[in-house]
Amino acid sequence: MRNTAKITTAVLAAGALTFALSACGSDKGSSASSDYSGPLVVAASPTPHAEILDYVKDHLAKKAGLDLEVKEFTDYVTPNTATEDGSVGANYFQNQPYLDDFNKKNGTHIVPVVTVHLEPLGLYSHKVKSADALKSGATIAVPNDSVNEARALKLLAANKLITLKAGVGNEATPADITKNPKNLKFKELEAAQTPRSLDDVDAAVINGNYAISTGLKPAKDAIVLESATNNPYGNFLAVKKGNEKDPRVKKLAKLLTSPEVKKFIEDKYDGSVIPSF
Repeated sequence: MRNTAKITTAVLAAGALTFALSACGSDKGSSASSDYSGPLVVAASPTPHAEILDYVKDHLAKKAGLDLEVKEFTDYVTPNTATEDGSVGANYFQNQPYLDDFNKKNGTHIVPVVTVHLEPLGLYSHKVKSADALKSGATIAVPNDSVNEARALKLLAANKLITLKAGVGNEATPADITKNPKNLKFKELEAAQTPRSLDDVDAAVINGNYAISTGLKPAKDAIVLESATNNPYGNFLAVKKGNEKDPRVKKLAKLLTSPEVKKFIEDKYDGSVIPSF
C-alpha cells in the first residue's frame, strides 16, 4: 500500500499563509537545517513525480539505506514554500524557468539538485484533430502563471499559430503577440484547471503532469507537442539552498537518475514523460 499523504487545496492555502506570516519574522535567510536524521520528506505533484518517487521508495530506497516519505501536492506554490520553511526536505515538480521566477517573486532560496525528466507541453482539443483545423476566432485555454503561460505561447509560436515579439522571454503574455492570423482568443486558467476546460474551449495548452493525471496521453493525444530537443523545462529534485549536502538528498538524487528509474519512466509513460539523464 502506498504511504503517500494527499494534501487538499484548502490545507495548501492555509500552509502558504502560515509560511508567509512566519517568513515576515524570520531572519534565517537561505540557511538550511543541518538535522539530517529521520525520513527525507519530498513534496511532489501526483503524476508523474510522486509515482516516480513511489517506485524509488518501493524498489530502490531500502537497499540504498534511504528512508523516503512522499507528500503529494496539487498546486505549484506550496511545494516550494514548504521546502523553504522546512516542512519538507525537498521537492520534485518544477523546471528552472518556473523556479527562477518563483524565487524572485517570493524571496525563497530553492535550488535544483538533479534533473530527472521532461514532460512535453501539449495543445489538446476535443473539437479538432489538428492545429490547422482551428477556426478563426477559436478560444485557447492557457495556464495563467507567468512561466507556463509564456511556455504555452512559445509552443503556439513554434507551430506558426501566432508570432511573438522578438526576444520575448519567460514572461510573455498575449500582449506580446505581434501576429495572430487566426485571431485566436486566450482564456487564462490555473494550470490544474486547463484539462477540465476542454469541453468549453476550442483547444487548451496543458502541462504534461496534468494531462497524464486526467487520462490524456501526450505522445498520442496532443495535436501539437513540445520538442524535447534542447528543452529548458526539465523537471528536477530541488532543496532549500544549503541542503544539497544532505546525505539523504544525495542518495535520492543518485536513485532518481539510475538505470532502473530510466526504464520505469520509459515503460510506464511511453514517451509522454522523457528521462533527462
